[in-house]
Amino acid sequence: MPTAATENPWSYSLRLPHDPRAAAIARITLRAVLARHGMGGFTDPATLLTSEMVTNAYRHTTGPAEMRIRTVEEGRLRISVWDTNPDIPPPFDKPPALFDRSSALAEAAANTEATYGRGLLIVRICADNWGGYVLADELFGRSGKLLWFELAPQHPCDAFEIAA
Repeated sequence: MPTAATENPWSYSLRLPHDPRAAAIARITLRAVLARHGMGGFTDPATLLTSEMVTNAYRHTTGPAEMRIRTVEEGRLRISVWDTNPDIPPPFDKPPALFDRSSALAEAAANTEATYGRGLLIVRICADNWGGYVLADELFGRSGKLLWFELAPQHPCDAFEIAA
């Protein structure tokens, strides 16, 4: 899988209105950015996880959202999604536990009949790192929360066929 040049970090932000089409616009934008930066190997897992997070922002808020795509050290990709709701859903309110991927897989296996509420569970299974934090009014001139995930050049979802 291609990696990002860490000596030339980059970042893109996309403001998304509270609109049911926001997840589709975010996916299209993400694919274009990754293709232009030679990071096509991240496309399928990044698109899936971004779609889940932007959809959550739409479903659980009444305001706009913002997606940020950037490179971080060691060729990692970080996607963050800000929204206006300050409530951070568990377990994103705490740092990932050592065996969180295993517990997330067990949780998914126990809830095979669920038809909604599994988006952040998918993020926990597929992302190399993830988290969230509340934004105060003074920080960046906005309030709400920021949820994020990272993918490494060799990440867990490489073993899965992911349909985006």
